[in-house]
Amino acid sequence: MSSFIPRTAFPPLPSLPRSYFLGHHKSGLQKMKSLLSTIDLVLECRDYRIPLTSRNPLFEDALEGKPRVIVYTHRDLGGHIRDKRVEDVVSRWHEPVPVLYTACVGGAAEGLLGGGGGEKAGRKSVAKVLAFLREHAEKEWKLVGHRVMVVGMPNVGKSTLLNALRVQGVGKGKAARAGAQPGVTRKVGTGVKIIASEDDEGEADDRALEKRREKGDESRSGFTPKPKIEKGHAGVKGVGGGVYLLDTPGVFIPYVPDSEAMMRLALCGSVKDTIIPPVMLADYLLHRINLAFFPGPSPYAEYCPPTNDIVQLLEAIARKTGRLSKGGTADTEAAALWMIQRWRNGHLGTFVLDDVKEESLQARKIEEEGLQPSMNQARKADKERRREKGRARAIT
Repeated sequence: MSSFIPRTAFPPLPSLPRSYFLGHHKSGLQKMKSLLSTIDLVLECRDYRIPLTSRNPLFEDALEGKPRVIVYTHRDLGGHIRDKRVEDVVSRWHEPVPVLYTACVGGAAEGLLGGGGGEKAGRKSVAKVLAFLREHAEKEWKLVGHRVMVVGMPNVGKSTLLNALRVQGVGKGKAARAGAQPGVTRKVGTGVKIIASEDDEGEADDRALEKRREKGDESRSGFTPKPKIEKGHAGVKGVGGGVYLLDTPGVFIPYVPDSEAMMRLALCGSVKDTIIPPVMLADYLLHRINLAFFPGPSPYAEYCPPTNDIVQLLEAIARKTGRLSKGGTADTEAAALWMIQRWRNGHLGTFVLDDVKEESLQARKIEEEGLQPSMNQARKADKERRREKGRARAIT
């Protein structure tokens, strides 16, 4: 163990796909632009584990001029909640734009946060977003309601956040489909109420009272006490015509600057697991885990000693978890997918993949400016691929 030294760099992969800009990404972005005049606030979601890589410059141009708040999701999967160093740097990047952080709602990383567990931390972080949205809506009273558009890269947690805001804000069930793979949301949705209007408060009181009556919780003297409505549910401090959130499809970057950035996006689930071979992605994950935890205890210690050999680790995982092919040989691809998912859920270490420094954002912007010709080339290549498909269909 003492002789183990982690790899300091991962080899570049020039053959790796550098784009995942699909047709519904383009049409979704166009729809967002067309609705912009009806929107009061843009809520942009980014993944806390990749605060730079999950930034999409297309939103900077397309949504320019609208008030915006940036919400970093998966905060609990990017290191201990008490470690504020990365948060402080990221918040300074965006000044004066407000920045908020949310933990995994539903406790995906249950027990990793400390001080109350994942579920409690998730609810608390969502409550902060609700408080911000209510305060923003109160600044400009609107009879028709305050409209907030949520945008972001694929699978950064937009729909999950919308559902959590709805549950805590108005006490209603999920309104948006969410999944582990990108592409679940393909169209801009209609407005979903997440904060009640002022007129809704009385209706909410009536609903809560009816529930109490069903339980027989009324005074025997005939006096009906006002129902207690828990904070964060319907009936608490409605505002104007209410606050409505519009879900949108994730929009990918037209061209990724380098292969390692593509690996980071794939690890966090922004591209489908079929785009990059699972064993290759697991190898990159092993590299990052070793860098994050060396020389301390390894989060995969229950499977094998510290190693740079991904096959050794995957074979050990396959044997321990029963992921075996016919004849009892290790199914390394199945083990790789299992390993990646375990990390995504916070069970193989929690850490930030991007290099977060004061100057990192400015360096990224300069890099994006240099990439503009490459982005144009990517668009041309995409058009050419569509032409080839059209020719092939015409021949058949």
